[in-house]
Amino acid sequence: MRTFTILMILLSLTMAPTAAEAREGEVPMEEVTRRLLSEGMQSGQAMALLTELCAQAPHRLAGTPGGRSAEALGRAWMERFGFQEIRQEPFPVRHWERGPVERVELSAVGGSVPLATCALGGSVGTPAGGLSAPVIEVQGLGEISERADEVKGRIVFFNRPMDPTQVSTFHAYGGAADQRVHGASVAAKHGAVGVLVRSMTMKEDDTPHTGIMIYRDDAPKVPAAALGLRSADLLSKALTDHPDLQVTLELSAAEHPPVEAVNTLGQINGAERPDEVVLLGCHLDAWDKGCGAHDDGAGCAQVVEALRLLGALGLPLRRTVRVVLYMDEETGGIGGKAYARADARKSESHVYAIESDRGGFVPLGFTVNAEEPIVDRLRRRTLASLEILGIRFMERGGGGADIGPLKALGCTNVGLVPDSQRYFDVHHSDNDVLEAVHPRELQLGAVAMAALAYALANEPCGSASPEMR
Repeated sequence: MRTFTILMILLSLTMAPTAAEAREGEVPMEEVTRRLLSEGMQSGQAMALLTELCAQAPHRLAGTPGGRSAEALGRAWMERFGFQEIRQEPFPVRHWERGPVERVELSAVGGSVPLATCALGGSVGTPAGGLSAPVIEVQGLGEISERADEVKGRIVFFNRPMDPTQVSTFHAYGGAADQRVHGASVAAKHGAVGVLVRSMTMKEDDTPHTGIMIYRDDAPKVPAAALGLRSADLLSKALTDHPDLQVTLELSAAEHPPVEAVNTLGQINGAERPDEVVLLGCHLDAWDKGCGAHDDGAGCAQVVEALRLLGALGLPLRRTVRVVLYMDEETGGIGGKAYARADARKSESHVYAIESDRGGFVPLGFTVNAEEPIVDRLRRRTLASLEILGIRFMERGGGGADIGPLKALGCTNVGLVPDSQRYFDVHHSDNDVLEAVHPRELQLGAVAMAALAYALANEPCGSASPEMR
């Protein structure tokens, strides 16, 4: 009898859940991941949500009619899926529109040659009929001061490409985007009358890519536009042959008085610590090129679908899991700042925030904006189960622009990392359309976010816990 009792004790120990699981009474993460995978890949709705967004609000800059349509749709999604405490938090935003005229023409013998162009976000317009001036080509901001005597009265053409030797296209983008963001003010400070910028892409087509540019207070505001890569190459070659040729730039872009936008929130309340929040975030606004399918419609579809999956499976959540559809990431990042400083945050503790804003391509891993001990703990707790979904890594890195302001509140920020090789083919351009998104890749990202959110919501509770922090 004693031998039988010992055998039964040993058997029960072998079959028992881990100490953490026994303490928390949670479903083991590996089992949850498999359930989410099955439900998500058989009955997932991420692509349906993205299709609806691109149809109803393809152009959705904050403060525009398209932006307001997107805000209404985001709230409707949350109501449709029965999320809790649905609300919208208002804040003021800038209101910029590009207008109907975007024209760059290269003067040539016997006529003019049109170049593929679009205004950079936030650019001022030109006088009616445009402005014509000679062009100086440079490879970066530093070259402006070196050639200051040549800049005055000219259109400055920034033609530095993204570095194709970078495996991470985000690193390549970061190495070239300064000329788009700051080029107009740096050039204008030395007397330039306008700016043209090689588009931030490595796709060899002639589709121009827009993006934010920032005027500085110490320089005049001059119009700024992007050129498609083939047009940029054509202009560069023409300048080699004819250094004194002129270009005409005409833009009808304009800044309008500030208006109101909203961040849209919905959640599943935690059973034990409802004031401790695991946030799933994305940005609902998009540039008025294409329909913002990857940037960031994909993220919106994924975070809503992730929370829907957790609710559909009835999974127990100790902490609250909240979706936030942020507005105004593209033209200033005001939505993320407004959310973090809202009065409602004073009674909440944001423990983790996970953002999807790198496109809807196949998910590869997560980056964590935290010190290595925290990253290592999350890796040990979650990665083995996430590998079921093809997730390969969890490492130190950025979380995302929208959730960035939460870092100051003690929140650990996490970013979903998809394959990036094709992202800048579409980013901020007319290439960013629904057809560029693969439904299976999009859905896998949603499942991965749901699985990680489940794990983080069920970590040992208490924001001051040494085990958690």
